[in-house]
Amino acid sequence: MDPDGQLALYEAVAAGLKEAHRQVREVAATDAERAELTRRLLAITGAAKHDLAGAARRLERLRRELDARSQR
Repeated sequence: MDPDGQLALYEAVAAGLKEAHRQVREVAATDAERAELTRRLLAITGAAKHDLAGAARRLERLRRELDARSQR
């Protein structure tokens, strides 16, 4: 991936993580469910340091799940 593409992906993942953290705070969930969602976010954050594209895919799946929960 070219440096500009890598930077754009990094910026997109960073913005997505920020939004996902907001969604986790606001989602109607038990404390245990919220803790699990937070653990998943932390795992994605850690993965982004080594596999940015993989982290982006995992983040997208989590965001879709959070969106579905908020529409209930």
